[in-house]
Amino acid sequence: MSHQCYTIATVARVSRMLDSDEGASSQMVPLSTRAQLSHDGFRVRLLTDPPGVVEVPGRDDTRVSIHAGPPVEVSCRRAGYNYRGTSVHGDIHIIPAHTPSTWELKGKDTYLTLSVSPTLLKTVAEGLDLDPVKMEIRNRFQVRDPQLENIGWTLKEEMGCGYPCGRLYLDSLAVAVTTRLICYHSSKSIDLKRPDKRLSDRRLRQVLEYIEVNLAENISLDNLASVVGLSVSHFNALFREAVGLSPHQYLIRRRVERAKNLLSEGKLSISQIATETGFAHQSHLARHMHRVLGISPKALQKMLQ
Repeated sequence: MSHQCYTIATVARVSRMLDSDEGASSQMVPLSTRAQLSHDGFRVRLLTDPPGVVEVPGRDDTRVSIHAGPPVEVSCRRAGYNYRGTSVHGDIHIIPAHTPSTWELKGKDTYLTLSVSPTLLKTVAEGLDLDPVKMEIRNRFQVRDPQLENIGWTLKEEMGCGYPCGRLYLDSLAVAVTTRLICYHSSKSIDLKRPDKRLSDRRLRQVLEYIEVNLAENISLDNLASVVGLSVSHFNALFREAVGLSPHQYLIRRRVERAKNLLSEGKLSISQIATETGFAHQSHLARHMHRVLGISPKALQKMLQ
């Protein structure tokens, strides 16, 4: 049975759109009016929940939930299992169809949800020469998948820019998400042959959590390497392999993203935000924000007001 890479120009049109509500709780609301894309059996939403308990019923679609905010302690009851841990930026939950869940959140939780309809899942599975009836998507809690995460951030950026690239682009990203689910998070998953010398998921999460908690501090490469007990050179190579960015590049991107979120809240001045996110001064923040996002803090602030 072939597990070749699945590539098509467009996704076969699906007969229905996904339901409009994520769950039963009215607490789940979009962060902004543009924080949602719906397109032919595939939907992208940026959502937030306040602290508390959230009940989410089982749905027909399969959902990929990517943590997109500051760290938050969460516990979840799902598919007969109890999970507990601190969700950090990029942690992924995969929730199979018809799987209700109960979440208890110790703080505000912000996450990107990618919803895949049964029809889209069936279409892509058949394109991979798989029998969708005999295929089961796995229940995952706080896993790391850099490829799936990067597709999610690409979709988030497309959504935030007002969907400029059109249907074909979203089609291809929808197929990429669905293919990744089938090939790496299902009963038909490919047996990944990972190198013995790599940064384990547990160690990677320790480093990422340290970064999130200490964004405002003067974090050094030495600090990060010591979190997982590695030499600086060894850690630097393993981190780049696991994340696709150097530790410094990742740290700057997280600081810029945190600054963007603080600007959207409108509670702090730009100079205060620079200090809160670990930049030396306002100009330092402006330089990196323009390089990463292509916009200055002042211009972004005006857009968000």
